[in-house]
Amino acid sequence: MARRALRSNLVLGATGAVGRFLLPQLLARGERVVGLSRDPQPQGAVEVEWLHGDLFGAAPPLLPAVDVIHSLGPLDTQAHTPLRAALTRVVALSSMSAESKQASIDAAERELAARLTAAEQRLFACAREHAIACTILRPTLIYGGGRDASLAPLARFAQRWHVLPIPKGACGLRQPVHAADLATACLSARDVAATVGNTYELGGGERLRFDEMFERIASASQALRVPIPLAFVRAGARLTRGRVGAGALARMTVDLLADNAAAARDFAYAPRAFTAADLAGPSHQEAAKQ
Repeated sequence: MARRALRSNLVLGATGAVGRFLLPQLLARGERVVGLSRDPQPQGAVEVEWLHGDLFGAAPPLLPAVDVIHSLGPLDTQAHTPLRAALTRVVALSSMSAESKQASIDAAERELAARLTAAEQRLFACAREHAIACTILRPTLIYGGGRDASLAPLARFAQRWHVLPIPKGACGLRQPVHAADLATACLSARDVAATVGNTYELGGGERLRFDEMFERIASASQALRVPIPLAFVRAGARLTRGRVGAGALARMTVDLLADNAAAARDFAYAPRAFTAADLAGPSHQEAAKQ
């Protein structure tokens, strides 16, 4: 695939953690941007053409003919996205969970890993059938701008209650990746021919222990740290009747890392170190600068 400017984009998951950083980057390039959202969006607030609807609802919206689709929502539900004749490029976010949860002790997590893997295979097969260039990105733990469902709630808890339990002994390494870096990766991978047909692991620019990650969140939130031995954390989780899964507890002492080497080589991926201050606060100013 020759390198060329792609000027017409449909963004699925446009209001999510990565989408809110990708939209201004696309607009800054002078490209047409169509965003799909289940909730009505104010027209004219930014130069985005908004579609309202659910692709898998009773009355899915009619999708416009575009050059490229950025699939940023859950891949296991979006891999059936209709591929139109005008489409030449797809960049889709999957998850490192497709790999890290394959052997989980939690059956629901194993099922998730299987769904993600099947969705990746299905998307690649459909793209080949229609001669569409496709790239899949597998990010680690996403954060930034307060939209993620993993770390942002911890930051909000710490800010509200001024305290944060620290699971001491949770030594597994983590590599949280900023949503803005993933938005940049989507654009960079989109425009490089070497990425076509490939799947890339994308982690953040820093590897840190699980408990250290909590320490940084507490510090950024100016919250009191309350160290809790990991054995007590597991006992407490059992009392919550499954609100924290057994698989998640087991992984606290397991490294969950991505190898960024291929992405750095093929499209100059260079993510930032973990910045806990970006967890809960709105990052509209940063998004506008991307």
